[in-house]
Amino acid sequence: MFSLIQLQADTIANAATGAVVENIAPTTEISVLQFILKGGFFLIPIAFLLFYTFYLIIERYLYIQKASKIEPLLMRDVRDQLNSGNLEIARSIAERSNSSSGNILKEGISVIGRPIVEIESNMDRAADIEIGEMEKHLGHLGLIAGIAPTLGFVGTISGVIKIFYSISVTENISIGNISGGLYEKMISSGAGLIVGIIAYSGYHILNGRIDNFALKIQKQILEFVNIIQKA
Repeated sequence: MFSLIQLQADTIANAATGAVVENIAPTTEISVLQFILKGGFFLIPIAFLLFYTFYLIIERYLYIQKASKIEPLLMRDVRDQLNSGNLEIARSIAERSNSSSGNILKEGISVIGRPIVEIESNMDRAADIEIGEMEKHLGHLGLIAGIAPTLGFVGTISGVIKIFYSISVTENISIGNISGGLYEKMISSGAGLIVGIIAYSGYHILNGRIDNFALKIQKQILEFVNIIQKA
């Protein structure tokens, strides 16, 4: 009798366990790429903006690094030649440096003999041109910093509209249906914000390097003018 009761109890326990296992939703794992692709159509322009952002940051960084290089011995060599009266040699030294600072010095050397104000003005204009070359296309980064998050937000809004339209048609307001659609559509917002942050950071980092160059070049112009006045 006791064995029969024990057998029935084990059967009931096994049945309950099986029911619990059956009620547990199966967990499905997806790759990162599959997860990202659930973001929808608006991820395509966001991905394009991401690649363009990286291209701009790398291209501008390399250009600015090369152009803003100021050789520590350049001014000394130019000063020695100016003190010796060798203007052509001083100009060729500045030209051979193949840098923005060298181009600015070359413009100053080419107008030696004119009033100091005119020399400074000529060098300032040359500096503005060089800085303008460094800032070329940087405005695109600022534009991307604003466009990318907006595109992501529009992608999310369009997805939410589709979800509520589907609910109005099917009258299915289950939590799984709503939350599943929302998390997929919010991927585009997250992607847009990430691209915007990268573009915003790159824009200000590169502008900081240009501002640093502008400060150094103003000191160089002042030193050049002092050399001319003492000559």
